[in-house]
Amino acid sequence: MIYPAALFLSALLLFAIEPMFAKMVLPRLGGAAAIWSVAMVFFQSALLLGYAYAHLLSRTLSPGPSALVHLALLVIAAATLPVGIAQGFETAPQQGLELWLLALFAASIGLPFVALAATAPLLQNWFAVSGHPQAANPYLLYAASNLGSFVALMTYPFVVEPLLTLRTQIQMWSLGYFLLTLLIVAAAIIVAGAGKRSINQGTATATTATERAMWTMLAAIPAGLVIAVTAAISVDLTPAPFLWVVPLSLYLLTFVAIFRERAWVAHTSVLKLVPFAAVAFVATASIVARPYLGVLLVMHLASFLVIALACHGELYRRRPEPARLTEFYLWTSFGGMIGGIFAGLIAPHIFNGVAEYPILVLAALLAMPGAFDGGPRRMLRQSGPGLALAALTLGMVWLHVRIPASAARPIDIGIILLAGAMVLVRRQPARFFGLAVLAFAIARLDPLFAPIEQVRSFFGVHRVVEDHSGQYRILLHGTTAHGAERVRNADGTPFSGRPEPTTYYYFGGPIGDAIAAARRAQGRLARVAAVGLGTGSLACHRQDGEEWTFFELDPQVVRIARDPALFRFLSECGPDIRMVPGDARLTLAASAERYDLIVLDAFSSDAIPVHLITREAFAGYLSHLSAHGVIVLHISNRHMALRGPAAAVGNAEGLAVFAKAQFPPDMTDDDMRSPADVVVFARNVGDLGDLPEQGWTRLDPGTRAAWTDDYANILGAVLDAKLGRWAGQ
Repeated sequence: MIYPAALFLSALLLFAIEPMFAKMVLPRLGGAAAIWSVAMVFFQSALLLGYAYAHLLSRTLSPGPSALVHLALLVIAAATLPVGIAQGFETAPQQGLELWLLALFAASIGLPFVALAATAPLLQNWFAVSGHPQAANPYLLYAASNLGSFVALMTYPFVVEPLLTLRTQIQMWSLGYFLLTLLIVAAAIIVAGAGKRSINQGTATATTATERAMWTMLAAIPAGLVIAVTAAISVDLTPAPFLWVVPLSLYLLTFVAIFRERAWVAHTSVLKLVPFAAVAFVATASIVARPYLGVLLVMHLASFLVIALACHGELYRRRPEPARLTEFYLWTSFGGMIGGIFAGLIAPHIFNGVAEYPILVLAALLAMPGAFDGGPRRMLRQSGPGLALAALTLGMVWLHVRIPASAARPIDIGIILLAGAMVLVRRQPARFFGLAVLAFAIARLDPLFAPIEQVRSFFGVHRVVEDHSGQYRILLHGTTAHGAERVRNADGTPFSGRPEPTTYYYFGGPIGDAIAAARRAQGRLARVAAVGLGTGSLACHRQDGEEWTFFELDPQVVRIARDPALFRFLSECGPDIRMVPGDARLTLAASAERYDLIVLDAFSSDAIPVHLITREAFAGYLSHLSAHGVIVLHISNRHMALRGPAAAVGNAEGLAVFAKAQFPPDMTDDDMRSPADVVVFARNVGDLGDLPEQGWTRLDPGTRAAWTDDYANILGAVLDAKLGRWAGQ
């Protein structure tokens, strides 16, 4: 039991530290979801380094001495505990965020992570010479290792994060690390007592370059898909561990299901499901499916699960004998790193959209048995028609060809028909592949919006589009509008004059009313801080004599908002408004100014960065708020109810807290006003003027605990929204 226990605990610690430390890093980079993508690249790279160290150790030393060396490494790594952010990484740079983040992870948890990563292959290597009756198949222990990983990831969002503070989590992790060291000592004693020097490698078959390439590719595809799927499902909620761990947990569960004498699902059965997984992914692009977030989530995760099972099933089928065990793990970890680098580092710089997701799905189709039966020429000949049509379609996307709104239904029907055709030819891999490429290309056509510009940054994909009527220009981040401006009248003539705020920012909406009430209560607003720029709509709420400052994290958003050819809010209403780049949590705290009004309007797609609504964040805001100043917090969200956390943090800081949710009155079909849910904070009710009399509700948190940098129950906010708690109170 020593070996399974040690493997289980080492894997549990290895994967528990991933969401725990990533959560610790979130405030440094504005809570961007891309932090998890880069974190995954680090974890996969560190895993490769650990496996390389284990492979070298097992090839140069017999099990007894190698155990002593590894124990020494574990002890040295223990000197870096408890884990925490290394000194020198207090402020993120404006450029090179990915490399800076990788360096942060390496300096902070690199050594203990590598030591833990090497533990699993070393323990399996020692087990193979331990004299145990099942020592001939040490791959069985791989399932125990991945079971520990799965338990760590699934308990984190549902048990650990909601119940324990980050400080307690770190303390418990350190205790587990020392317990693991004791188990390694026991395992070393067992292997030393066995008296065997190493696994017999004399009869081992030499590994070919083709085998290594297949190990690498089959490991790279699901590793890259973990990042791509996570980005797809988390864009509308919030960058948080409870979302990150679901795809990663499924990824690890496939190892548990496959790396055993009898797989949970026969590999031949899984291979039959792969075409249906690709069809399900194609179906997520259908207009019919888009409004149903739960259905889309299931389709994404189910497709990913099937593809990961298929790739890992092929990987296990191609596994070498135990003598090549550490080499096998070395190449599979190399593949994992390659997949992570492609999806997490390369793709964001070479694609202006999330193209890595369909590319990896298509790569999986090519990696399945039978894809190249008859040779590459036959494959190209059969898939050629689909590939040619796909190239033509992608050319239209690249040229920003405007698709009329009337084409929405035909395109949707076309996607559905293509999905049906794919099912019919699923036993012909080449033709299926060609149709899949065509389906993914057609899915890029968007008749709901006419494309103007699309860019991708570390913080997401930004699209500047026009609505189907051609009257409004919109900035989309992910799937959420972050501002819209009227550019044409209903008769098609260009709109001229001062632009008027739309979406959440319309005059007479909760945000506009809160700004106006603060102005009336104080007589004038000398200085205003606005966190989150978007299209710059808020600038048109400024009045003469007021000094406004925008704090914006993403340089691409600043460029878009400042370009009058795209949006005119800034050029017309505030050409002299100051912009402060960087995360507002840090840049506002570094400001020497005191503000009469602070407007918190920062979003990542539909997600509000959690670190901006914690007690520590509000302590920083209050230190820069004038004596009678007001804080306005925009919390509109489709999937989280944030009134509870807002009320709790306001109560903890001794503030009066009021909220209002308003659906715009007298809306028409071409109206771009949006429902808004807004919370206001003030030291005294009198600082809000007549606002409480305008339909605003005073919030009482009850027993709700305020969120802090050490504790945030995001899952609870999601459940509140689903159960209708805190909605419109």
